[in-house]
Amino acid sequence: MTINAIHVRIYGRVQGVGFRTALREQAQANQVTGWVRNRGDGTVEAQLVGPTEALQRVLAWCEQGPPMATVDGVQVDDLPEIPHYSAFSLF
Repeated sequence: MTINAIHVRIYGRVQGVGFRTALREQAQANQVTGWVRNRGDGTVEAQLVGPTEALQRVLAWCEQGPPMATVDGVQVDDLPEIPHYSAFSLF
């Protein structure tokens, strides 16, 4: 099983709609660790660490988001090093 780490930016109507909490739930359900936070520019930012298949499932969810969200785009970048997180944090 290959572990990967990615940095994700989600664009659209993604703040004030429960996106961070729902993303944390998706990550935990898929055994993905990392963190998520709102940014001042209205986007949501996350670092996700986990098996490739689990990351793909979480990213597929990010493209839709929770019911009240409108996702206009998702930017994904590989992290050069894999950070070690023991859980998924909400900032």
